[in-house]
Amino acid sequence: MPPLALNRTLPSLADCYQGALVLFTPPLIGGTPPVGAIKASRWRNTALLEQDLERYAARYPGGDKRAITSLWSKWHFSALTVPTLASHLLLNRDLPVELDDAHVILNDEGCTAQLWLPHEGALMDAQDSSERFAKLITQHWAPLIERLSAISGAAPRVFWSNAGGYLDYYVKVLAEHPEVNQAALSAARALLESRHIDGQRNPLFEPVRTYTPKGSDEVKQVRKLCCLRYLLDEFSVCSNCPLEGCDRVARKRAT
Repeated sequence: MPPLALNRTLPSLADCYQGALVLFTPPLIGGTPPVGAIKASRWRNTALLEQDLERYAARYPGGDKRAITSLWSKWHFSALTVPTLASHLLLNRDLPVELDDAHVILNDEGCTAQLWLPHEGALMDAQDSSERFAKLITQHWAPLIERLSAISGAAPRVFWSNAGGYLDYYVKVLAEHPEVNQAALSAARALLESRHIDGQRNPLFEPVRTYTPKGSDEVKQVRKLCCLRYLLDEFSVCSNCPLEGCDRVARKRAT
């Protein structure tokens, strides 16, 4: 029985998709996974993950594998981060987003468009950041990032930066929600502000930094690491890229 089957007084996750989240697609919850949905657990197998990535890579024939894989990961991390944070920060629920529980619905280009989850998760008691977000970080992101790095040749920190960028952005968006759970918000912020988690280096520490360029009064937000999309001819750098203003042509020659 789903953990919240007896508690129908709480709003559903789908109810949270208003305001800043109105343009996003909430996960499908419960029942039978739709036809065409794939088990996220298949991505524990590097060969199967690479096979799924090839569908997206077909958009960029001859393109740099690091950049292609990084872009694919950004689609997936965004689709995963929004419902996870909405559930934690607005409902105080722990969504079952582990690789072994989630199913993924891909769009026509091979990117993650939507998730299917078996239930809406249990109410959270834990306030510790690492425990609260364990299903997302240690049971989904960590094993997936390890394999994405092995397939593409891009450093793991590139993918952690992609994940952290979305985490940082949506924490700030949801912090303005009138129903935000303050304890959950504090835990999410601590995750982004802590150099170490459980005695180990935190790969999500400060994924986005704020600074004032020399000779300017404008405050800018810049990612800690570039997502590498500029390695594809179809793209320039992102608006918050740390490489903005650098000689990108020279950088392409050097990679």
